Amino acid sequence: MEEIAQVYSRALFEVAKEHGKLDVAREQLGQFADALEQNRDLAVFFFSPYFSTEEKKDGLRRTVEGADPTVLNFLETLLERHRMPAVYRIRAEFDRMWDEENKLLPVEVTSAIDLDEATVKSLGDRIGQQTGQRVELTSKVDPSILGGIVLRVGNQILDASIKHRLDQLRKHVAQA
Repeated sequence: MEEIAQVYSRALFEVAKEHGKLDVAREQLGQFADALEQNRDLAVFFFSPYFSTEEKKDGLRRTVEGADPTVLNFLETLLERHRMPAVYRIRAEFDRMWDEENKLLPVEVTSAIDLDEATVKSLGDRIGQQTGQRVELTSKVDPSILGGIVLRVGNQILDASIKHRLDQLRKHVAQA
């Protein structure tokens, strides 16, 4: 099923890029996916086999009134091919490609206590300098790590938490 999401998101991405509407497509696809996620009746309507494709297209046109024609055509294609349930994965894949295109690197800083903004920004700046990408920085607090930090840079994790070190020590002692 992931292959379907990759194929469809790549198709939308290429068409939107060709027309200079990557940001518009990303925003409108996200809004549509969010609407489906928040409104169960809407999701049931679009995902249900009980409604005809024409009924769904009519409902789609009313739901996304004023949407960019590229996005509307894409969503209609999903309906025609009965691929609407994949819209969430398509959105995630589209967002990933958009981040890559814009050289945007997601970085998440997790600490045991709330870090001041200057410290978090400094970490983000250093990662940005080393990678040559713009950093999209988020931070969160997780008291269970006890101390230190955990950095998630893209799909890589650097765990410099006290909890991780204690777990490693526990494993080392158990092996001895």
